[in-house]
Formats: sequence, C-alpha cells, structure tokens
Amino acid sequence: MITVEEHRERILAAVHALPTTVIPVQAALGRTLREPVLSAVDLPLFDNSAMDGFAVRFEDAAGATRDHPAVLEVVADLPAGTSADPALAPGQAARIMTGAPLPTDADTVVPFEQTAGGLADSLGTIEVVEAPRSRGMHVRGQGDECRAGDVILASGALLGPRQLAGIAAAGVAQVAVSRAPRVAVVSTGDELRAPGESLERGQIPESNSTLLAALCAEEGAEVVLVTHVDDEGDGLRAALAEASMRGSDVVITSGGVSAGAYEVVKNVAPMEFVTVAMQPGKPQGFGAGDGRLLFGLPGNPVSVAVSFEVFVRPALLKLQGRARLDRLIVRLPVLEDWRTPAGRRQYRPVVVEPEGVRPVSPGGSHLAASLGRADAYAIVPAELDSVAAGDVVDVMLIS
Repeated sequence: MITVEEHRERILAAVHALPTTVIPVQAALGRTLREPVLSAVDLPLFDNSAMDGFAVRFEDAAGATRDHPAVLEVVADLPAGTSADPALAPGQAARIMTGAPLPTDADTVVPFEQTAGGLADSLGTIEVVEAPRSRGMHVRGQGDECRAGDVILASGALLGPRQLAGIAAAGVAQVAVSRAPRVAVVSTGDELRAPGESLERGQIPESNSTLLAALCAEEGAEVVLVTHVDDEGDGLRAALAEASMRGSDVVITSGGVSAGAYEVVKNVAPMEFVTVAMQPGKPQGFGAGDGRLLFGLPGNPVSVAVSFEVFVRPALLKLQGRARLDRLIVRLPVLEDWRTPAGRRQYRPVVVEPEGVRPVSPGGSHLAASLGRADAYAIVPAELDSVAAGDVVDVMLIS
C-alpha cells in the first residue's frame, strides 16, 4: 500500500490550472479569483458621518455638559447622497444623516442623543449636552479602510457573497476568475437502480452519482454528464467517449476498482490502480491522459465521500487556482470508543457536538443514509487500532 500523501501528490502533480476568464462581479458567485482585486476608489470615498446628528467644529462642543450646554446654530441639513458642502462659522452646525459627506469646515459629529432636543428639535438652534470625547468622533475618514489601488482580495480566493459585496463596494465591476471545471460522473454496477425504481433481489438504489455531482457542483464545477453503466459490455467506453465529447476536464467513476471478477473500471479505463493505506477508500484509480483527470473511486458510498474529500476536491480546487486546497482541521475529543484498522489511516464520519465528536453510525463504508448526518470526518492515525472516549483527534470539518 502507498500512503495517502503519496497518492495525493501524484494527483496534484498532474493538475494544471484552467484558463482565466473575465466576468461581471454579479456572475462570479462560487468562482475562484485568478488575479488580485485592486480597489477602484478610496474606502470610504470621502469623510462622512457615522451617526445621525450634527456636524460641528470640535472646539464648539468640547466643553458641553447638561448644566452648561453648548448652544449652536443649525445652518444646513445634509441627507445621505447630498453633494452640498456648506460653510460653517464658529458656533454653527449642520444637521447630518449617516453616510452624508462631512462639511469641510467640520471635524466631529455629535449624535442626536447628545443634544437636548434630539431629532425632534434639530433645526434652528440646538443644545449639546454631552461633549464629544475627541476630535473626529463619529466620522468615517476618507481612505480609512483602503486607498484606490490597494489589494482588497488576493488571487486564489473563493468568491462568496461577502467577497462579491466587498468587490462591488470597491467600485470594481469585473473580475478575472477561473473557468469552471467540467466534470463527468459515471457510476458503475449491475446491481444499481435509479431511486424510486422497483427493486428485485440483489438490487439497490444508486446514490453515488447524486453524491458526486452535488459535491462537484458545491466546489464550483460544472457537471456536464451524470450516467450509470453496467459491469459488462461497452457502457463505460461509451460514457468516457460521451464525457470527452462534452469537453470534460475531469471524469469521476465509482465502483469497479477492487479485486473482484467484474471490475469494469479496472478493465477498461486508462488509469493506474493502487491501494492506499486508508479506511475507507483503499482501492483507488487515477489517470491524466488526453488532458483529462480520471478518478476511479471505490463503490461504497462512504468510501466515495471520503475519497472525494481527500483526493478529488483538492484537484478540483487546484484546477481553479484556489489558494487553499484543504478543509479546516481542528483537534477535538472523541465521545465514545471505537476500533480502527491498524496500518491504515481512518476517516470516520462524525457529528460535532459541544463536547466533541461522535460517530454517526456503527461503521461500514456502505452506510449511505447515516452519512447525511455527518458534518466532519475524524482522522485516526494509521499506527492506532482504536480510540477511547476522551482521546483527542484531528477532525476535518465539512460543513
């Protein structure tokens, strides 16, 4: 057997980033940034008010108390979006709303709450009854966050809602991103039937294609083909040809890679087949012919899910130029005892609870229904043959 790291390194060495395309920010959700984003403007763009209140000269309100209020004349009214810049003489103020530009002659904002009349008595003459603590209070200074030309997001970042909002706020309309990887998913096995079909003895519902297609889409891929083939005949050859015709960058098969008599992937697909010191997922196939990445995963659903996380997902992210290829791993205690195969690193589906992690099932790579309860994989080193409640292990978070 080879180690997880050896197989992973072979895979990643064959992965080259896909071409870059420039698209509108609004269309970039889930894409990977391939060039740094530089702010087009200062943020904030101008000095503006952080509160609803009054723009003042600090000196005019510095000594104000409830017993000795500072009396100021309100000479302007500034809503957000105004372009006005009224002159303020000593002893004068402008009513100002949050986000409105600060007058050039002002340097501080006094909130309504620090005046005697508040909003209800905010025009004409006001009384400041609580002095601002310092010059510049409640003012958002121009360029406090960044200046035009500053990098606000580095290449390799995943573009989620918050990233897209930040880019738009910086005045940037388009971004350079990776093309989405095109993925074909092929499940194999005579025993498999579509969910909902009537089942005869020896037949089971097919779930691997649903799992893999969803996992790939979740990582930014475009799934161009999802199909099932039998263990005999030319079904797999036809599926591989169809995947090629649809421009697939990646083909992922499930099943047909073990040591049985009807291992169609092993017999047909141009891959190298290895045994990896892990559980589940020991039999693995990989190839990188004709410009495509070919993954041959085991057939049991938990093996498929684990193999995707350990080998396929990092390759999909590297194809997109992602800076970070791995899930977050934390150290957590286990809450119950379990056995683990000595000599093979175990990836055990677990649920994360406030006190630690607990297996979602008694174990077994075929237990597909319980996989839906997992939000992490506990990673047990190969040199151990068991863990006990209270032991601390690495935990890969997947949700």
